[in-house]
Amino acid sequence: MNETVLLVDDEEGIRNVLSVAIRDAGYTVMTAENGGEALDILDNNEISLIVTDIKMPGIDGLELLQKIKRSWPGSEVIMITGHGDIDSAIESLRLGAADFISKPIHENALEVSLERALEKINIREQLQEYTENLEHLVLEKSKELVEAERMAAVGQTVASMSHAIKNVAGGLEGGMFVLEKGLELEKQEYLRQGWEMVRRDVERIKNLSMDLLDYAKPVTINPVEADPNGPVNQVYDLMVSKAQSGGVELILELADDLPPMRLDSDAVHECLTNLVSNAIDACKDLLEGDKKVWIRTMDGGGLSVKYEVTDSGHGIAPEILTKIFNSFFTTKGSRGTGIGLMATKKLVKEMGGAIMANSGVGKGATFSITIPTAHLVT
Repeated sequence: MNETVLLVDDEEGIRNVLSVAIRDAGYTVMTAENGGEALDILDNNEISLIVTDIKMPGIDGLELLQKIKRSWPGSEVIMITGHGDIDSAIESLRLGAADFISKPIHENALEVSLERALEKINIREQLQEYTENLEHLVLEKSKELVEAERMAAVGQTVASMSHAIKNVAGGLEGGMFVLEKGLELEKQEYLRQGWEMVRRDVERIKNLSMDLLDYAKPVTINPVEADPNGPVNQVYDLMVSKAQSGGVELILELADDLPPMRLDSDAVHECLTNLVSNAIDACKDLLEGDKKVWIRTMDGGGLSVKYEVTDSGHGIAPEILTKIFNSFFTTKGSRGTGIGLMATKKLVKEMGGAIMANSGVGKGATFSITIPTAHLVT
């Protein structure tokens, strides 16, 4: 194992007995007979695991714990308490101790406590390393995309992308905090919650990378003669199960007098899928009222065909509405990457169309796509 444990106790007999137990558990042991000697040893050696008695003359265990946490915050401290000294034990946990064990000390209890402290150190180091490498990883991926001449469209969004990465890193730090609390308090529920937070943000990192790759690919629009309502019916069939699982009613309101036209049904399908998915998510969080999403088609006055997606959600505040199509901007918090509307806007632009959003707080939101119909088949 080769991990070093610093054992601090003013009683030589206890130091000798515990040193043997710690060595038998596979650790290297250094000893100190008081807090001052322990601090001198820590100044000259990299030691992450400390076992210390609470009751000692001079610098006692609680004061030593505080000094260690200030100067070596990555170290974990296990406290040794006397019989009935539960108040000091609880105070030590409040000050950041990894655990406490009571006298008389059982070898198994000490070994388990050391294993938990070491596991906590390893988890924190892995998460810290992962967090520190996040921005480097994404920048490397961005560099590869630029070299492949597929990053022209996102070359101006580096600042926004860094902000998105910062949000993910913040989520990972939150998950790390909950994991640490779970380890400290030995609560499985905290451990499950912390791991779920970490798992979710790792998934966001993967989705962000894949979405960036998809977004950077060149777009080729291939219009063919088609029914303008065709993509809408396909999106409805695709999304109706998602809507139902969230208690949302998906409603079609299609203009039945639209003639065939030349359009890229796949591009329209992709745009509407993004918008309908967002609309369903906007309704899921409603605690009361109808949860509904409408998909509409209409003639744009003979010059265009118009698609609308409306939801009965909470709506979008005016100050947010002006940013809704900005690079990597999302209203979904930890659930979104901010690329969906970017990609939709890009596709609509390639089709020569326009996309707009209208909303008000508490009034739901409507996203409309207008596509020129210069190639209508008459």
